[in-house]
Amino acid sequence: MSAPPSLPDNSRYEKACDQAIAMCDGNLRSTIKALIMANEYLEAELEELQAAIAAGCVPARTHAASDAA
Repeated sequence: MSAPPSLPDNSRYEKACDQAIAMCDGNLRSTIKALIMANEYLEAELEELQAAIAAGCVPARTHAASDAA
């Protein structure tokens, strides 16, 4: 019988939460607001990249990237 899958290490998430809260001086509402804003920014960036790819504006691959593929 195989061993059960190990649980993910959440310590990095705990540390990231502590850092985000500290950056907002312990204000949880401000922390949540900042994370929502960051997420919206990343979603907008993703949409721009997807639109560029759909339009055929794919950036040239770097030498290192083509070696890894």
